[in-house]
Amino acid sequence: MKIDNLKIFTGRAHPALAEAICKQISLPLGNAVVESFPDSETFVKIIDHIRGDDVFIIQPTSRPTNESVMELLIMIDAARRASAKRITAVLPFFGYARQDRKDQPRVPITAKLVANLLVASGANRILALDLHATQIQGFFDIPCDHLYASPVIFDYLKNAHKLDNLTVFSPDVGGLKRAQSFATLFDCPLGFIAKRRISAEVVEATSLVGEVEGRNILVVDDMTETAGTLTAAAKILKSKGAKSVRAAVTHAVLTDTAYDRLNEHWIDELIITDSTPPDPRYKNYPITVLSVANLLTEAILRVHNNMSVTSLFKVKGF
Repeated sequence: MKIDNLKIFTGRAHPALAEAICKQISLPLGNAVVESFPDSETFVKIIDHIRGDDVFIIQPTSRPTNESVMELLIMIDAARRASAKRITAVLPFFGYARQDRKDQPRVPITAKLVANLLVASGANRILALDLHATQIQGFFDIPCDHLYASPVIFDYLKNAHKLDNLTVFSPDVGGLKRAQSFATLFDCPLGFIAKRRISAEVVEATSLVGEVEGRNILVVDDMTETAGTLTAAAKILKSKGAKSVRAAVTHAVLTDTAYDRLNEHWIDELIITDSTPPDPRYKNYPITVLSVANLLTEAILRVHNNMSVTSLFKVKGF
């Protein structure tokens, strides 16, 4: 594929992922200064000449979320004012995605607000990975390519474990479509768990539907923060006779509470991706990190060459 006039830049949120993508394309990472003034204001200066270029800015809006979002907005504005031909914001992880609806009186829809800000800053296109809800694509008034990490997770499980007697579970009713897609990929039964959220960090699994006893269970979700939902699911599954419980999530923004729960060993393996920067503490826990660099590289090249992204990432069941 052609890489003429292709430029890739990164903010400070996840430079290692951007460097891995550039390495696969054999393209140097774009030269830009991104730093903070003493009063914490963000300063950006693009050093490379980008007039008329196809610019991709890789920046997951993960912790520190507000800083990462603002940094991305400023980088997009800098690229626009430097006369880039097209600017694509590559979001391996879209922060604020869980605030996608009014579920209480007088609360904002922050996911839509952030989408508006990205468009207003000058982005021409969005490339996102496993949005919390697929309808978030409609929040952007510009083209949005939505990628799935399922092929990466599927290949790992198929080659590393060759699990038999597998049942795929959704940890809640809202994730049934995602779980159904994995069940289709593995050609195995599907189940789901009913849960009750007691607080932001405490979740109680109340009942489940599906084949459990003597089976290997794969719980799939889009992200985890405190591991409360996953741990509650693992507890009820093992109490019903599950042989093993693995959890596969695309985005991990783990808190100290999550690590404490992983130490309880209800979850035999937590499979995540590097959509957010890996934590050095991962090596002390049953955590497997899969890279999405290949996935994003192929998507970037296809967008740059005006080729179909859907045909490349369409997986059976999605």
